Amino acid sequence: MWDYTPIVKDHFLNPRNVGDIPDADAVGEVGSLACGDALKLYLKLDDNKEKIVDAKFQTFGCASAIASSSALTEMVKGKTLDEALAVSNQDIAEFLGGLPDEKMHCSVMGQEALEVAIFKYRGLELPEHDAEHDHGHAYPDYEGTLVCKCFGITDTFLKKVIADNHLTTSEQVTNFTKAGGACGSCIPKIKELIAEVLGQAQEAATKPKLSNLKKMQLVQEVLERDIRPMLRADGGDLELIDIDGDHVQIAFRKACAGCASSGNTAKFVEMKLRELVYDGLRVQEV
Repeated sequence: MWDYTPIVKDHFLNPRNVGDIPDADAVGEVGSLACGDALKLYLKLDDNKEKIVDAKFQTFGCASAIASSSALTEMVKGKTLDEALAVSNQDIAEFLGGLPDEKMHCSVMGQEALEVAIFKYRGLELPEHDAEHDHGHAYPDYEGTLVCKCFGITDTFLKKVIADNHLTTSEQVTNFTKAGGACGSCIPKIKELIAEVLGQAQEAATKPKLSNLKKMQLVQEVLERDIRPMLRADGGDLELIDIDGDHVQIAFRKACAGCASSGNTAKFVEMKLRELVYDGLRVQEV
């Protein structure tokens, strides 16, 4: 029997926010019955479409899956979409007082459902997977090369989870994603991916760190050279509000202000800054 914390037991026996929201603004669905766990997350936003005022879920899975989904809905209510996107699977596990190592994939599933819901609401469709491999995969929105055929998990998704959770062994990867937990034939490939991610992390660690002044100069240069001319060509603009550590605060102006696709534009700005300045930068629209 798993050693569950009292908080996990409470959220399993008395789950919060079970059900659906018929007029939900955002819906995220991950997992599949074929893989043993499935989660559908519903989000309702306030009139300004900025904050999450309600969240409900429907899930099929074990006690950890139910508890993780229940915890997630409690955690995101009252948050802005950007604040909700910052919720990690580790945050979910910590909220519950911890999860057994073998059940960490349940917290990952919650985080992915949240990400899918918000990305799709903002019009940032996650890459579609190859229809040839559509067999009820656990995480179909992550394109890439199929690694675990038993659970339909790609290298793209695995590398993301490895990097986000600092995983170093194939056993940990199985605990967090289920990959390798059935026939085991993909374990050698999982070990290759771990080595690849660790190598990239070590390379990044050896690069000289940017001073705050240099970081600010580079951000301003990229905005002036690569971003603002494109926005101005369409009658829009943006203003750099502040840089607080790795968080870059911007405000859209003119035609971009209040634009329905400003979320897409903010993601584009973040992508360019991470590519040309520093991979750890995060952009926040204020």
